[in-house]
Amino acid sequence: MQPTPPVAGQFKRTMKARHLVMLSLGGVIGTGLFFNTGYIIATTGALGTLLAYLIGALVVYLVMLCLGELAVAMPETGAFHVYASRYLGPATGYTVAWLYWLTWTVALGSSLTAAGFCMQYWFPQSPVWLWCLIFCTAIFLLNIITTRFFAESEFWFSLIKVVTILAFIVLGGAAMFGLIPMKDGTPAPFLHNLTSSGWLPNGTLPILMTMVAVNFAFSGTELIGIAAGETETPEKVVPLAIRTTVIRLMVFFIGTVFVLAALLPMDQAGIVKSPFVLVFERIGVPYAADIFNFVILTAILSAANSGLYASGRMLWSLVHQRTLPAYFARVNARGIPINALAFSMLGGVLALLTSVIAPDTVFVALSAISGFAVVAVWLSICAAHFAFRRDYLRSGQPLAGLKYRAPGYPLTPIAGFALCLLACIGLAFDPEQRIALYCGLPFVALCYLLYYLTRRAGQKTLLKIGEDHVG
Repeated sequence: MQPTPPVAGQFKRTMKARHLVMLSLGGVIGTGLFFNTGYIIATTGALGTLLAYLIGALVVYLVMLCLGELAVAMPETGAFHVYASRYLGPATGYTVAWLYWLTWTVALGSSLTAAGFCMQYWFPQSPVWLWCLIFCTAIFLLNIITTRFFAESEFWFSLIKVVTILAFIVLGGAAMFGLIPMKDGTPAPFLHNLTSSGWLPNGTLPILMTMVAVNFAFSGTELIGIAAGETETPEKVVPLAIRTTVIRLMVFFIGTVFVLAALLPMDQAGIVKSPFVLVFERIGVPYAADIFNFVILTAILSAANSGLYASGRMLWSLVHQRTLPAYFARVNARGIPINALAFSMLGGVLALLTSVIAPDTVFVALSAISGFAVVAVWLSICAAHFAFRRDYLRSGQPLAGLKYRAPGYPLTPIAGFALCLLACIGLAFDPEQRIALYCGLPFVALCYLLYYLTRRAGQKTLLKIGEDHVG
C-alpha cells in the first residue's frame, strides 16, 4: 500500500534538539551581526555599541523566558499569533502573524542585499541586484526539498558560523594585544579605540536610536517558538534550546562586538563592507579577509534560509486560523507548504530595488522595517505570557502543572515589554531608520482593518449559506 501523502494541516515532527538550537542560532548570526554592527559602531561609538548589545541581550533573554513557557505549554507551528489570538484577542493575533511574516520577508531582502555586498568584494563592478536574483533562487530551492533536508543544511550552515565567530574572537583578540601584527606595521591597538573618541562621543541618545538595529541583530531566537510544532518532545527540547541559545549569544555577540570595537575606529565603520572584513584587511593574516567574506556570505544565506522557513510557516498557520485562503495551506507530498513559501519570496524582490536606489540606503531601510516588526512581535510575546500565567493561576490550576515556568513573573514579561516599547520609540529619533515607523505603524493599522473586514465578510457568507440552506 502506498503511504498517504500529507494533507493541509499536517507537519512532520522531524526536528531534534540539535536542529532546534542551530536553527535559532542560524537565524540570529547573520546580516544584523555581520553588517548592522558597523552602523551601530559608527553611530554610538565603541562603548555605546557594547552597552546597546548588553541591553539587547537582556531583552532577548526576557522574551525567550516568556516564549519558553508558552511554547512548552502550547507547542504550535506559527506559535506567536496563536498565543496572541488566545490571550490578547483574535485581531491582535492576526496582526502579529502578518508582522512576523513582514519581519522575515523584509529581512530576506536585506540579507540578499548584504550578500550582494559580499560578492562585490570579489567582483567590484558587478551589480548588487544580480547577486540578489541568483541567491533568491537558491534559497527557495533549499526550502522546497524537505523539512529534514532544510534542518540538516541549516545545522551545518550554523556550525560554520559558530566556528567562524569563535575564530574571529581568538584571532581578533590576538591582534588587539599584539600577538598577531597589523598589516601596515602600526602598533597593537589594545583598548585604545574603545575610548579614543570619548566614552560616549554622541551622548546616550544614539544608544536608544540603535536599539531596534540591535534587536534586529538578535532576531531569530524566537524561531524556537515557530519550530516547536515540528519538534520531538518539545517539553524537553525547547527549554534546552533556550538555555544554550541565550548563553551562546551572550558569548558570541558581546565577545565579537568587544573585539570589533577595539580593532575598528569609529570613523571607519559602516555597512557597505562588513566590519569583520575591514578588521581582517588590517590584520597581517594572509587571505583572512577573503575567507571571512566567504563565511559571512554563507552566514547571511543561512539567515535568509531560516527567514523563508519562518515566513512560510506563518502563512500556513494563518490559514488554519481561517484568515487566509486554503491555497496557502496546501503542502506537497513531502510536507512542504510550497505556495506559502512562494508568496513569502516577495521580500526577496525588495532587494532588487538596489538597482534603482543606493544599496546602503535600501539596506538600512529594510533592516529598520524588519527590526520594528520583530520588536512588535516580541511585545506580543511578553503580553501574551503575562496574560497566560494570570489566566492559568485564576483558573485554580497548580503552578507545578506547568512543565516549564519563566522565573521572575510578573516582572519578567513587564520588563521585556517596557524595553521593547522603548526600542520602538527610539526609531523616531533616527532619520535613517524613521521609515520603519512610517511603514510599520500604517501596516499595523491596515492589518487590524483587514481583520475586521474579512471577518465581517466571512460572517455574511456564513449567514447567506445558512439562509439558503433553510430556504
